[in-house]
Amino acid sequence: MTDQPVNLKGLETIYSYSKKNSKSYPPVEKWNPPFCGDIDMKILRNGKWFYMGSEIKRPAMVKLFSSILRLDEDGDYYLVTPVEKVRIQVEDAPFVAVSLDKIDESGQDSFLFKTNLNEEVVLSKKNSLIIKIDNNEEPSPYIVVRKNLRALLSRSVFYELVDLAEEEVIKNKTYLVIKSMGETFKIHEVKK
Repeated sequence: MTDQPVNLKGLETIYSYSKKNSKSYPPVEKWNPPFCGDIDMKILRNGKWFYMGSEIKRPAMVKLFSSILRLDEDGDYYLVTPVEKVRIQVEDAPFVAVSLDKIDESGQDSFLFKTNLNEEVVLSKKNSLIIKIDNNEEPSPYIVVRKNLRALLSRSVFYELVDLAEEEVIKNKTYLVIKSMGETFKIHEVKK
């Protein structure tokens, strides 16, 4: 691993893009720049970003970096600009869902999650709920934020979601489910 100082050549382009298009993200999935190596940047499980062992404290910098974050098919995370691509480390998921609100979206009961970077995501078919169970049978719940990037639900948000869930029989099995945007999301099977 070669650690380089953060000196992304395309960062000026991204910064000017974000100033003009504050509601959208750069089209990182369309860019195919050359791989330029690894940098000493890491996103911890709690959503904090570190560079060379020090936490990045400026929210604007974290938001800027998060806007050019991409998870590729190789399972690695990259910061991508039009001219270069560098690999970073992510402990679990790059974002954390820190709050949950029940809302009316297009006349349907829905759930709005907010991430640690103030990104708002409505639970839907596109932004689905994913629950992984580890070897100790502990759940790790996620919501897809954008493209294939996920937010880990904080423990309090997950408990709130479970409190709002209802039991439903699906294919002769009873599940705890949540409904949002007309879709049903299984939280877990209810053993009786």
